[in-house]
Amino acid sequence: MAYNVTLITGDGTGPELAEAARRVIDATGVEINWEIALAGVDIMESHGTPLPDETLESVRRNGVALKAPITTPIGSGFRSVNVALRKALDLYACVRPCKSYVGVRSRYENVDIVIVRENTEDLYAGVEYDLDTPEAKQIIDMAEGKIRPDSAISIKPISVTGTRRIVKHAFEYALQNNRRKVTAVAKANIMKYTDGLFYRTAREVAEEYKGRVEYDEVLVDAVCMRLVQRPEELDVLVMPNLYGDIISDLGAGLVGGLGVAPGANVGEKGAVFEATHGSAPKYKGQNKVNPTALILSGMLMLQYLGERDAADRLEKAVAAVLEEGTSVTYDMKPRRDDPTAVGTSEMADAIIAKLQTVFAQA
Repeated sequence: MAYNVTLITGDGTGPELAEAARRVIDATGVEINWEIALAGVDIMESHGTPLPDETLESVRRNGVALKAPITTPIGSGFRSVNVALRKALDLYACVRPCKSYVGVRSRYENVDIVIVRENTEDLYAGVEYDLDTPEAKQIIDMAEGKIRPDSAISIKPISVTGTRRIVKHAFEYALQNNRRKVTAVAKANIMKYTDGLFYRTAREVAEEYKGRVEYDEVLVDAVCMRLVQRPEELDVLVMPNLYGDIISDLGAGLVGGLGVAPGANVGEKGAVFEATHGSAPKYKGQNKVNPTALILSGMLMLQYLGERDAADRLEKAVAAVLEEGTSVTYDMKPRRDDPTAVGTSEMADAIIAKLQTVFAQA
């Protein structure tokens, strides 16, 4: 069976990472018809937007996309393409596994946690009012002295609907992947209405899975400390959008960095798979950046498509190359100036070689 998949090539180092990942995924033997789509700063001038309608339509039509990194300006410019994709396609669940691989330098071993982040609400909903706007002034007046008059305003919506479906997704993920526990993360002792609603709704969902998956709650500040001190105690973590963004990077740091951190964005009608790192534009065209995160995102994509055997073989091939430590990019070497480091394309070649030999299908 052939699958139609949109390949969003991104900007910066995105196109070379996309090509490396595509070649590795094709080497698993799964038949994929790749539909190339554009997004990012490189097409702003020609298309007038970083996210063309035809790219969105391609993802809607195919239902599955692999997305290379895209630049997000800090403090100005267009809103994040990543956020826009999630909102437009209602990809409400961001799933980010953080798993230790032998050969990847880290202060920790045997970390295996999964962060499930709500993708559409919270402070990332984009409901903001700038300094001195009529809307900001109205909210400041309503707050009756609780907000300084020279403030910009962001609004944090948390809904029963959004919470229910993300917590349910976390429990279903746990069941499908033989995970033992789901931990809800919020700050309900301070934000009693928004984060309080998140916990109340999570408890209702947890009752539906009682006896099959354990459930507990940890405040966001406490879970950060626990991740650093005893990450082995945690399994699947589910949380609102902003906390999920921050803790995803913390989790990646536990296992060696964003270079080995894959991600999935899943909704009722489709999914987009992406590396959690940025586009590293200063390395554009240098064949230098680690392709592991995007390749492992392709592994998650194969799982989503039901090709679990191919996904397992792909992960084993990546793990073997990382453990050997020979054909890896500079960031995976003990010293970043190691002259034996290989490029993006050559690391992909090494993974393909593993797929075609040790882990080839009988």
